[in-house]
Amino acid sequence: MRQDAITTEMSADETDAEDSAEEVQVLEFQLGPETYCVDIEYVSEIVDKGQLTAVPNAPDYVEGVMDLRGRTTSIINPKSLLSIDEEGESKRIVIFDPNKFEDEAATGWLVDEVYQVVRVSMDDVEDPPLEKDDSIEGVIKRDGDLVVWISPVHAIE
Repeated sequence: MRQDAITTEMSADETDAEDSAEEVQVLEFQLGPETYCVDIEYVSEIVDKGQLTAVPNAPDYVEGVMDLRGRTTSIINPKSLLSIDEEGESKRIVIFDPNKFEDEAATGWLVDEVYQVVRVSMDDVEDPPLEKDDSIEGVIKRDGDLVVWISPVHAIE
């Protein structure tokens, strides 16, 4: 009988391990009418939109460049990059950690508003609707809304 008790205990522990899903922190922000997010690991800081210098012959999604602490930083409009409705005024810039990008380029995204950093269980993340689009990590169901999780590394490629 004692052996049965030990076996039952181990089964309960194994069940607990399976129930505790991996969690990740994401930064939520607004683009047009929708909420999107990126893994906080990619974000180095958030700044107010300032003066941008236009870059001739740059792709349409490049809004310009700015000097951020002595480093020229490319500012990208993810609405153009990801074909998102252009409504809403972009007021903030999410600056990404250049060490997370293969070319180590200093890059930032213009966003309408930055909401919050939230902890998300991987159980709440559904697969992206389009398998061939690497720029979307998944869709998060939260508080009755859907939040699209974007990979900044793959979105820019």
